Order: sequence, then structure tokens, then C-alpha cells
Amino acid sequence: MTWWAKRMRRMRRPRPPLLHVATDAGTGPVVILVHGIASSSVTFYEVIPLLTPNHRVIAVDILGFGQSPAPDGCEYRLEDHVGALATTIRSLKLREPFVLVGHSLGSLISTRYATMERHGPVATFWRRLSGRGTVSRMVLVGPPVYVSPSDIGDPRVKARVSAYLRAYDFLRANKEFTMANVAFLSRLLPKGIFELTEKTWTPFIKSMEHCIESQTVVSDIASLTVPVDVIYGALDAFIAQGSLTIIERMRHVTMHRVEANDHIIRRRLARVLVKVIDS
Repeated sequence: MTWWAKRMRRMRRPRPPLLHVATDAGTGPVVILVHGIASSSVTFYEVIPLLTPNHRVIAVDILGFGQSPAPDGCEYRLEDHVGALATTIRSLKLREPFVLVGHSLGSLISTRYATMERHGPVATFWRRLSGRGTVSRMVLVGPPVYVSPSDIGDPRVKARVSAYLRAYDFLRANKEFTMANVAFLSRLLPKGIFELTEKTWTPFIKSMEHCIESQTVVSDIASLTVPVDVIYGALDAFIAQGSLTIIERMRHVTMHRVEANDHIIRRRLARVLVKVIDS
């Protein structure tokens, strides 16, 4: 394929849609918040009031969730999510570096975005040269890190990760069971924190399959040169014990364990998150 044919093929691809910006408040250094699967920007309801006194806080709904678009035929691959996030961030016309915060699936999306921003096409270089905002720091909250079981040496960690992947496969294949259980859990949480509807079922199962079960977050984190902080709850049921070991050994990664906190960003974890951002 000639360079011209490749160029024309890229031009025929649909432009990634703009995401819904649910919050843009406060003044100061910019912090962008990206939530996870089956959720919305409400994920950060404990965080935003703590950040806005000293920061400009921007929270988006990811592709297919919250009030963001759900394009027909979208496969919700990592590149689909990242493309929409990149288009949205460009539309903000930021001039200063910003902190990018991702929760759960949002941490995988945010990390890939930061990787592509620093190692992407030549246009990225010119964007940086022009003084536009780039990622200065990554904060990943509850990242679901699942390395392929075949690449795990420790048999205990291998068994745990394999069990998680089998569970996700079961959830995708059993819609009624999954919807009923999520509906029960959502009644225990603030509206929008963890919800699954007919509208979001396709984004949910495709994002799970194409982003969480098939992921590159370890190599993405390894390729970054900016500081990376990982915050996770000691009771987080979505993190397989021992699965974070591979990233906590990286020099540019700092780990923060929050006791008595699960996968949800509750008040205790929110305070740790804000302290990390302010540091």
C-alpha cells in the first residue's frame, strides 16, 4: 500500500466523537478525571470538591457511558476510547501541562493516551512545540492489571488472574445474571457510580473484552517517562493479589495502598488521591 493510499484510508475513517464534559470547574493547574467501566463521571463525586479550590478540574464521561455518545458499530477497543479522549482534550485547547487521573478502565485508557501522546505521530511533536498542554503526571486508581497468565511465573498469581479472566468471560456471556447483580449493587451506591442498562450493555461487554481482558497497560506504563502514581484500596475486589507487583517495581511508579477501601473512590481514598495530586 502506497503512502497516498494509507493517507486516504486514514482520511476515510470516522472522526472520533467528543466526549461529554460533565465538570469543568475551578482555577489553577488542570486535572483531568477519567472514570471506569459501567460508570460515569459521578465516580469522582468525593474528589471534585476537594480539588476545585486549587485546580481546574475537568471530568469526562467515557465513550458509551454517562452522557457521552455510543456510536453505532463501535467495537469499544482501547483505540476507540483513546481517540475520543484525545479529540476531547484537544477541543479544550489547554496550554499548560495537566495531571491525568484514571479510575479502573479509565486508568487503562489514560495510560494509553499518555503513551500515544509521547510516542505518537509527528503531529504530536508540533503540538508540544506550540506550547499546548501535555500530560505531566499520571495517577491511576484501582487499575485492573491482568497480565496474560502464560506470562506469569508465580503459580498463585497465575491462578488468581486466570480466575478473574474466566469470571469476566462468564459475565459477558450471561447477560441476565450480570444485569441483575449490577442492579443490586447499584442500589447500594450513589446514582451513576456503578450502573448497567440496555443502553450501556454493548459498551460494557465490548470494553471488557477488548480493553480489560486484552490489555497492554504494563508495557504502556513501562514506556512512560512522566511520574506515575498508583492508588488502590486494600479491599479492592477487582485487583488480583500479586498482579500489581510487576508495575510497582518500575522506577517511575509510586504505589499508595489505602486501607479499608474497596474499588469505589470513597472519602478516605479521595483524600489520598488529592494529596498525591497536590504533592
